Amino acid sequence: QVQLVESGGGLVQAGGSLRLSCAASGRTGFQYSVGWFRQAPGKEREFVAGITDSGDRVLYADSAKGRFTISRDSRKNTVYLEMDSLKPEDTAVYYCAASIAGVIVVPARLYDYWGQGTRVTVSS
Repeated sequence: QVQLVESGGGLVQAGGSLRLSCAASGRTGFQYSVGWFRQAPGKEREFVAGITDSGDRVLYADSAKGRFTISRDSRKNTVYLEMDSLKPEDTAVYYCAASIAGVIVVPARLYDYWGQGTRVTVSS
């Protein structure tokens, strides 16, 4: 089992920045890829960014390209999502998820472990 805990959410003005963290515990020696997802009120959960188990490849949703950066520190068992130039439409609960596949997967159903989420609110 892998436990994931997100942190770093909060209230920020449009144009501001936040860095989300996803800390893993449990079977962290197992190689896994990590994805960040978000879910806004009344909307489906959507893929935001993903990173491979080795950290050598990343993938971003179009909405995140050029503004968000995903990275990982394997020594700390933590994956980060740096979010810049935030917009009100980025308001959502952000979740991290881990996949034992090791490669980046987009569909949420292909992830094995999920965190509880951290709320991000961007005011206009």
